[in-house]
Amino acid sequence: MTTNKQSQAQIIYLILAALFIASLVTSNLIFQKFFYWYPFDAEIFGVKLFEVSVGLLPYPITFLITDILSEVYGKKKANHVVIAGIFASFFSLGIIYVSKVAPATSWSVVDDGTFVEVFGAAPLAVLASMLAYLSAQFIDIRIYHFWKNLTKGRHLWLRNNFSTFSSQIVDTLTVLLLLCSFGIIPWDKFVGLLISGVIFKMMIAALDTPILYVVVYGFRKYFGLNPGEEIDEKIQRSLEGEIKNIG
Repeated sequence: MTTNKQSQAQIIYLILAALFIASLVTSNLIFQKFFYWYPFDAEIFGVKLFEVSVGLLPYPITFLITDILSEVYGKKKANHVVIAGIFASFFSLGIIYVSKVAPATSWSVVDDGTFVEVFGAAPLAVLASMLAYLSAQFIDIRIYHFWKNLTKGRHLWLRNNFSTFSSQIVDTLTVLLLLCSFGIIPWDKFVGLLISGVIFKMMIAALDTPILYVVVYGFRKYFGLNPGEEIDEKIQRSLEGEIKNIG
């Protein structure tokens, strides 16, 4: 692999990391709005089956990106992005806290009451989300690489869906348990939101499989990767080839 392509691979990695962090932080900030996303009326355990938080809209993107990073850049690089997301989320929490303490002016379009109503639960939500997120993302990466090694780099759809399904169930269950425990969401909504959230996330995970195939195919073709091969392995082989030629 040429130096130019190595540089391009690093730039793409940074872009994917930025998209991951932006999706994660946004999902933590907008989670208090819920919407109904299906045309027919179905109810389960006192909750409409397809009522979910808008925070779920950007969240599946994070799992798609970690799967891309796991496939192309490897487990270590994917874990680095997950850890960066944790720092970004807590940094945003700190900014929200300072913003709540700072008093609004008399002419401010958003007064203190409105700000607290919209962002007041954000610190608890970020804490709940982070605990769930930590569990889910590391489970996702571990399961992804387990299936990748087991299938010797074949059956991309298998590791993508198995890892995402498992991690999304853990994520949804954990975050709802914590949000209900903190009093942000009433307990009578727990089961309905759990089932709705899992169904929604699994549907999105299934839909993102073609996207993963297209992206991975593009990486393999442009960077000359073999099925299951990661960019760092390609770079290492190139360096070994150059050293061998010099010798």
